[in-house]
Amino acid sequence: MKVLWKNIFLGLSLTLIVIWMAVIVYPEKKLHLIACDVGQGDAILATYGTTQILIDGGATNKVLDCLGRHIPFWDRKIEVVLLSHPQLDHFGGLSEVFKRFQVERFIATSLDSSSQAYEALISMVGGSGVQVINPTTGMAIRSGLLYLDIVWPTEDFQIAAGGTPRGNILGAFTSKKDSNDFSVVANLRLGEFDALLAGDIGPKIIEKIIQTGNVRDVEYIKVPHHGSKNGLTKELLDATTPEVVVISVGKNSFGHPHKEILDLLKEYGVQVKRTDEDRDVEVISDGKSWWIE
Repeated sequence: MKVLWKNIFLGLSLTLIVIWMAVIVYPEKKLHLIACDVGQGDAILATYGTTQILIDGGATNKVLDCLGRHIPFWDRKIEVVLLSHPQLDHFGGLSEVFKRFQVERFIATSLDSSSQAYEALISMVGGSGVQVINPTTGMAIRSGLLYLDIVWPTEDFQIAAGGTPRGNILGAFTSKKDSNDFSVVANLRLGEFDALLAGDIGPKIIEKIIQTGNVRDVEYIKVPHHGSKNGLTKELLDATTPEVVVISVGKNSFGHPHKEILDLLKEYGVQVKRTDEDRDVEVISDGKSWWIE
């Protein structure tokens, strides 16, 4: 009987090892786009196989809970971290991300912030050996089969504000303009699936972006500025014709998401998902079709 149980145990162990190795060697070849539930803030994780891209990190280390739910515990590398702009509800959790993960590339404008927390993040990034990239319109950043096409800000817009878009440095300039206007807007794509990640841009910047001709039909939009009244516009919906939008929002005193934005989305017949109601919102695509997990 002891020999029988020993053989059963060995057989089960070998089966588990084979399954485990299959997961590591042959990860799922689908894009998982997760709008993380981080409260009032933004954090979006894109995974494809063993490739991870993180867009923003929320206000606190709550982003780590989301990463723990969607990244295998043995994978301690994030290929790309993109910071849309230096406001706490977008960068606050990134210091902990840099502590826990090896980051290969950090994409952010050279706009500075008066926040000591942002200065601490800059110091951490500088000491990590990560490659810093200051993005401008027209730049395409590839990681495996995933692409980030930079839609905004343009080089001219940054230079006019005193920026150094070709310096690949952080915290190089300040501006009297609203920092939301410098939000990095990127189109994440896999095959025929496109997701527009819109930071905290407002109507004036949306108008400028449409004028550049760099927007396209997309399947997915991360609604700008947490559904603020001063965010998404009819013109952006007309230019992109999304099928689903995600509002990254938590408990707040700003009235986000605004009723006018929700009514606009209802008028357009767009499917709406919210992190305050749906928690982590996971959209999956094989590069052709998409669905919600």
